[in-house]
Amino acid sequence: MSEAPRPARAHTGATGRDAVVVGGGLAGVTAALALADAGVRVTLLEGRPRLGGLAFSFQRGDLTVDNGQHVYLRCCTAYRWFLDRIEGTALAPLQNRLDVPVVDVDKPEGRRLGRLRRDPLPVPLHLGRSLAAYPHLSLAERASVGRAALALKGLDPTDPALDGQDFGTWLARHGQSPRAIEALWDLVGVATLNAVAGDASLGLAAMVFKTGLLSEPGAADIGWAHVPLGDLHDRLARKALDSAGVRTELRTRVTSLSRYADGRWSVQTPGETIDTDAVVLAVPQRETHDLLPAGALDDPGRLLRIGTAPILNVHVVYDRPVLARPFLAALGTPVQWVFDRTAASGLREGQYLALSQSAAQDDIDAPVADLRERYLPELERLIPGARTARVRDFFVTRERTATFAPTPGVGRLRPGARTKAPGLYLAGAWTATGWPATMESAVRSGVSAADAALGALGRPRPRHLFQFEEAA
Repeated sequence: MSEAPRPARAHTGATGRDAVVVGGGLAGVTAALALADAGVRVTLLEGRPRLGGLAFSFQRGDLTVDNGQHVYLRCCTAYRWFLDRIEGTALAPLQNRLDVPVVDVDKPEGRRLGRLRRDPLPVPLHLGRSLAAYPHLSLAERASVGRAALALKGLDPTDPALDGQDFGTWLARHGQSPRAIEALWDLVGVATLNAVAGDASLGLAAMVFKTGLLSEPGAADIGWAHVPLGDLHDRLARKALDSAGVRTELRTRVTSLSRYADGRWSVQTPGETIDTDAVVLAVPQRETHDLLPAGALDDPGRLLRIGTAPILNVHVVYDRPVLARPFLAALGTPVQWVFDRTAASGLREGQYLALSQSAAQDDIDAPVADLRERYLPELERLIPGARTARVRDFFVTRERTATFAPTPGVGRLRPGARTKAPGLYLAGAWTATGWPATMESAVRSGVSAADAALGALGRPRPRHLFQFEEAA
């Protein structure tokens, strides 16, 4: 660990009271709020002109567009805490009860719709009636799904042995047909893991299905923002940070970190050097690797071995309403999930649909013209009203490194919040939260980093913080 003598310069405040958070995504904002609420003087540095990381909004003419469709579940207790903390809960409500329309375009019209929904019964009976009536699987496949779910319930997602196995092989070994994997397991898994079953760690998949579907009856109820994501993760987050006394600097890129002989830290930006007691690095793994001082991790190269996975979002504006539901999932088509974003975007006439395409390796670099030719006919197959509507706008947003890739073995690569450099902590959805790369994972990582920093700074852990289950 290189240490530098201290040059004469101002620092952020009294020793034991200062922290710098690098990165203004959900992980960084969470860490900054948690530290500030505990009485720490916090500076948040973000290279972009906005907060929110990869869950943000932008303007396209009169439309306010989310870069991608983000949802959360009732079991996402950390993200729900975050929404409460920024006073945004009412803007991103949860379903009263899980209800997912699933349309199979390969079936004749009138027989295409199935639903995944829960009843007010204990686990696993809460999904029993829905599974028994699910028309997209045969009777034998439905029975086999129930047996696999019971086997999955018996797995321990924290078992290191599960991390090295792939979910697809496990499903096949437990009697799941390719159709069952497509119509049920991947329907949920691709959207939450950003990978098909054969490419996903069994440990992460077990965590998703056990927590979301097999823990509490309402765990999988879906919530999503009814306003642009920027209203939540930028505007309300910035308001909460300001109220907490956090100094927030946008368009400020950190170029290096160094540690003084007395244990404090120096954070360098092109326009300023900040001295501080603690640093939380809440940036993607490759950027973290480049900023880590020597000796901070035993094997920093493992961060570069954490792969990434893309998400493509296809945006279509029609001249009239074509979809009566707020969202649906699709089978028998390249289309995965379709969401109505009309009201949230500010569109006054027609309808704006957003297609969320996870694990989009095949399409992520395709030209817009090719994607238009591919997806518009699929929407007409899927949504009868689209056949007579005129397309007023078509565009795509691409997140080539949207998430870390949840491949078998990735759990061994994900670091925890603490480093070997005293006063330096890591946060981000890619760190060792036990969750896949979700908003929940990002918030949990910020809490873990803040909690570790508070302990090292000797600051009390406020009782009103971290009131969700298993925060770290």
